[in-house]
Amino acid sequence: MRLLLVEDDAMIGEAIRAGLRRDGFTVDWVHDGETAEQVLKTESFDVLLLDLGLPRKAGLAVLSGLRARGDALPVIILTARDSVSDRVQGLDAGADDYLVKPFDLDELAARIRALLRRKSGQTAPAIEHLGVVLNPAAHTVQRDGQDIALSPREFALLQLLMERPGTIHSRERIEGRLYGWGEELESNAIEVHVHGLRRKLGADFILTVRGVGYRVRPA
Repeated sequence: MRLLLVEDDAMIGEAIRAGLRRDGFTVDWVHDGETAEQVLKTESFDVLLLDLGLPRKAGLAVLSGLRARGDALPVIILTARDSVSDRVQGLDAGADDYLVKPFDLDELAARIRALLRRKSGQTAPAIEHLGVVLNPAAHTVQRDGQDIALSPREFALLQLLMERPGTIHSRERIEGRLYGWGEELESNAIEVHVHGLRRKLGADFILTVRGVGYRVRPA
């Protein structure tokens, strides 16, 4: 899943980005509120990780603008401001969660997964469809009780498709979710990932909707 991190502290930002990438997330990072606002108007993300004390435009102003546009993008505030009034102000401005620095990266990853579950209407930690069980927290996939080894990209693609089994995902949308800024993308990369998943999960588990995109086979 693709995240936008808005953090002006280079050391903190690099640590967060590296940690979340190890957990399988695609993380794009900007350093000020004005750039964040422009990016949010033109690109699509699954979760926004937002510092409050930002140069050029404050984090709360970015959040307020996002909600004023009717954008329901899940937002987690990451800040050193730990007073009750700061928490109340952030949540009332439209944040979905509020995490005070310093925090544990495992906790941040767990909060992101929880937000993504709620966004997709899931209640259980694992996603199950047609005998395939995907656990985002453990990064495991099983089919009929047998462990299936996937590459990080294959795992991310499978999670995207399984979260909404009836939804057709275009190649462009898949690329946007699996690859961040500056990451090399071969012209046939998505086809290669789909082929790998079909080989491991069965040729008919992922269907090609000609001229549109991909989806998992309906139950």
